[in-house]
Order: sequence, then C-alpha cells, then structure tokens
Amino acid sequence: MSHTPRKSWIARHKVLTGCGAVLALVAVGACTGPDDAKDGAAPKAAATASKGGDPASKPAEEKKKAAIRGNGTVEVGKDVQPGTYRTTGNGGAGCYWERAKDSSGETDSIIANDNVVGASYVTIEAGDKVFKSTDCKDWEAVDPKAAGGSPKTEFSGKAGMLKVGTDIAPGTYKSAGPAEEGGGCYWERAKDATHGIDAIIANENPTGPAVVTIGAEDGYFKTNDCGDWKKSG
Repeated sequence: MSHTPRKSWIARHKVLTGCGAVLALVAVGACTGPDDAKDGAAPKAAATASKGGDPASKPAEEKKKAAIRGNGTVEVGKDVQPGTYRTTGNGGAGCYWERAKDSSGETDSIIANDNVVGASYVTIEAGDKVFKSTDCKDWEAVDPKAAGGSPKTEFSGKAGMLKVGTDIAPGTYKSAGPAEEGGGCYWERAKDATHGIDAIIANENPTGPAVVTIGAEDGYFKTNDCGDWKKSG
C-alpha cells in the first residue's frame, strides 16, 4: 500500500460550541499519558525477573500480548476484531493511526485519523475495512464499559486522550492554559472513541487560563499541550 496522505486535522474537527465555531488543533507536546496523572498514581511495575527466574513473577502487563502492533496495517474482521483499543506513552508527533473504509490507500477512504502525543483510544467499527498504525506504541484491547479503580483528579495537560471514570474522574477542572507561552492548547470532551465530528461534545483552544466541566456521562477527555489540569469542584 502506498503512503496515505494525512487529512488535515483542522479540516476534520471543526465544531460549534457556545462561542461559535472552534477549530480543534492537535498540539505537539512532550511524551505523556494517563500514567503521568499525579493524584493517586499507581507505582511503576516492578523490575522483571532476572534471566532464568520464574516467568510467573513478571508483572501481568508484561505478559499481555499486544492486540495491534504499533506499526502496520491490519484488516478488520480478519487480523483484528472490531472493538476499542488503547495506546500509551507516545512521544513527539510520530504516532499516527487511521481507520479506513477500504484498502485503496486513497485519502477519500479515510474514516477517521489522528496524530497522537501521549495516550489514545480508538474504536474500530465493524464497517471499517482496515486499521493503520504508524510509529505508535502497541495497542491493547480494552472494555469501553469497564470502570477503573482510582480515577485521577489531577493530570498532565499533555496526557492525550483519557477515559472518564477510568483514567480521570468527572468534575470541573482548571488549567493555566497553553503549556508554553505563545503555544497552542487544545481540550475536547467526547462521547466515544470513534473520532468522528459527531463524537465531539465540546472543544476549545484556550489562549489563557482554562476551565472545563467533564460530565459523568462523557466518554473521553482529550488534552494536548495545555498546563496540568487539577479538579476544583
């Protein structure tokens, strides 16, 4: 398959908010993810057993096989099943994924795509033909209905896409705005992980201090290149 031109993220993510049309910009930030959340963050997995040790002593996360490799194109229904998948720890702007309606490689075949910094979730639907992932960390299958143990109330503004009720708790959060002076900050509340325009509940490109209320019924919250978020209510 030839290299697929990437659709402009801006062109695909124009939505109306209370203040009018907002262009949703994907920011380029430092490598962060849900594990960067500060409140009640779980300790890092213990070091693996030394060579020749008991394999059963290795952390469960290390033994879990990737559902989708971070590089490659797979056929939906054959190589990978429809469902929701998660990748974390992606740095820079090198991670790119794409859902496509056919395997022609044409721009018009793209259903949804994204350039990921930090974490991302994506729901691959039964009608999709292929899923492409380039320079991403491996993807793991997740249950979109499963609740997490201790959702965080403080997290990095460069964390990427976080699941409400699992990675972070609902509530009102504040951020200082752009992580760097003159830089871009983008946040988005989404009802699911399909990444279509219809999935966006609200979004904004703050140029100064920001406040957002993440609802308990929201599916996901995306944050790129913002200052850290802290729950205020």
